[in-house]
Amino acid sequence: MKPFVINRHGRLVFPANFFGELDFTVLDTLEQFTAVIERDFEAKAPTGTDILHRVESGSYPSRFELLRDLGQNLFWVNRYSMTMFDKRPTRWRDVPRHRDDVFLPVLTPWEDRERKVAAVERAYQELPTRWAADAEDRVFALLFDVFRHKLHHATELPAIKPTVAEFLARPDALTFVMPDHDPDHHLFPVDEIFDADEEVPELEALMRWSMVLHNLYPWDGSRTTLRHPADIGPDDFVVTFHPRDREVAAFIDRVKQAGPAAAGTPRAPVEAVPPRTPFPPVRVREAFRVGPSLEALAIVRGEHVCDNVDVIRNASFSWSPMSADEIARKTGIRRRRYTAREPHHLALDAARAALAKSGRAPDEIGAVLVSTCTSNRQIPSIATWVSGELGLAQTHTSMDMVAACAGLPYGLAEAVRQIQEVERPVLLVCVEKFSDKIGSARTSRMIFGDGAAAMVVAPAGEGAPVDVEVLQTYASGPVSEVNSIIWPNPEFDNDITVYGPEVKSLVQRYLDQMLGELSDQTDPDDAGRSLLESIELIVPHQANKTMILDLAAKAGLSEDQLYFDIESMGNVSAASIPIALYDAVRDGAIDRPTRVFAPGFGAGAVGGYAVLRLDPAIVADEVVLDPGETGRAAPAPQTRTTTDDVRVAFGE
Repeated sequence: MKPFVINRHGRLVFPANFFGELDFTVLDTLEQFTAVIERDFEAKAPTGTDILHRVESGSYPSRFELLRDLGQNLFWVNRYSMTMFDKRPTRWRDVPRHRDDVFLPVLTPWEDRERKVAAVERAYQELPTRWAADAEDRVFALLFDVFRHKLHHATELPAIKPTVAEFLARPDALTFVMPDHDPDHHLFPVDEIFDADEEVPELEALMRWSMVLHNLYPWDGSRTTLRHPADIGPDDFVVTFHPRDREVAAFIDRVKQAGPAAAGTPRAPVEAVPPRTPFPPVRVREAFRVGPSLEALAIVRGEHVCDNVDVIRNASFSWSPMSADEIARKTGIRRRRYTAREPHHLALDAARAALAKSGRAPDEIGAVLVSTCTSNRQIPSIATWVSGELGLAQTHTSMDMVAACAGLPYGLAEAVRQIQEVERPVLLVCVEKFSDKIGSARTSRMIFGDGAAAMVVAPAGEGAPVDVEVLQTYASGPVSEVNSIIWPNPEFDNDITVYGPEVKSLVQRYLDQMLGELSDQTDPDDAGRSLLESIELIVPHQANKTMILDLAAKAGLSEDQLYFDIESMGNVSAASIPIALYDAVRDGAIDRPTRVFAPGFGAGAVGGYAVLRLDPAIVADEVVLDPGETGRAAPAPQTRTTTDDVRVAFGE
């Protein structure tokens, strides 16, 4: 998990975006590690030669672009040391010669160093300020201090450094040497990095980059040289590299003990075969003896607002430039909600509020169902934990369901089946917490949020209207679509990853199928018109407003037929539709009992929809969490970053 932090200014900070550690327990081979490094550190970073060419060709419009390139270059230069090692200046005579867990970097002198350093210094002085001269100067001072004292070539650095014995066996090897070392050399405390405070969000991100990069060199760079083993005196200091933790040490051992990597046999793609006969929608009145009634809807939003400016303040070094307004134009999202609480606590708060609104006592509940794909616990499940916390001595069923963004239609389908068996109310909770599962993937950070909703689904009384009228669920499809959203993804440090074109493909496929089924079905109350014609409002899964409107327009739907709250909530996966239903009542889009089409689609190539009747009278007062109760989160976790070349759906 990669939790956010609330700094002393009350702002959100994402440590995973600028601390470059990663989880080596999910890496088995050097090839896997190299692929991660290439993707996360090299894809966007210019070399020193690239920067020189851009300076000499006048490609930089302002100081800001030069500062970004310097920062990305220096993270790339440190791609192995910052992810794997702690650097410790050590007196040469005190360096152990025969240990296998102490390493010395072997370095190649940086060619054309003086020209590149001088060009950058000159360019910065000549370029115009982009936003704030003082802040840009402070960032430049830190970055340039690292850049001008860089002595070595960075393109061909080995991931695993030689041991001291291996270094000594190479008379021509060069490593860092300094005549002395101040153990009190200034380093920025973690809290000071968290508390960086700049008026311009882009510069606040750069300030954090520069502080982290400064800390990667805990010695005086101006007095450092490269020397051969024979030229190092006993009182000179060298920079020893030590594995960050035992997982890194174990990875190094695995790599050294492994033979040549075996070439895997490419697996032929599995052809997706359609079902022999279609799965028709379930017309609830006709299929079931006990009709469902919706008695309550309650929601809980994450207590922290993360707006697009917060995202930019936390820009990772692996991101391409993007502004807060550009995020809004691309996704339709201006802010999303995050929580420092655990998902099961959100679920319990929503469940209690829904029960209170329905007037039901816990001992009336026959089943507790939880739709979630981001649970932080497996045993007990959220559903069983909530059952216990509500004081239920026994239920017919308490279980979690993983249906991702189709969590509401899947949950309602199971709730309707449950009430046939138990003939008593069912508590359905949809809950997600993405904020600690994103890492530094910009596409996911732009989209996902946290929240919960709960509904009480009860047997309808004699002659009472049936509130859930039609249900449909789908799953699977082409393998590429099934695997289009993965969490945890070991190839991305167990962060969530979203492969956009495949997600867009599955959404288009399911949306076309859904609208076709609604056109073919008749209105349960009027056989003379189609079910689609009877729909009064469409409340879709809040995936990406820009994408959904584009696909809806292709399907012949107009924007005024759809309701969105994604601008202020983001994508809350299973919880997105019920929270949007709640907000549609709050905003007056639903001001009387209304027939709603609620489609959802997402990870695992799942999809589904419910046609339901929503009465505003069932909506409970919102549960409001106090952000002041959460306090500061734990120190920066060990994690690595991912890049925005993993594209979120939505046309990128």
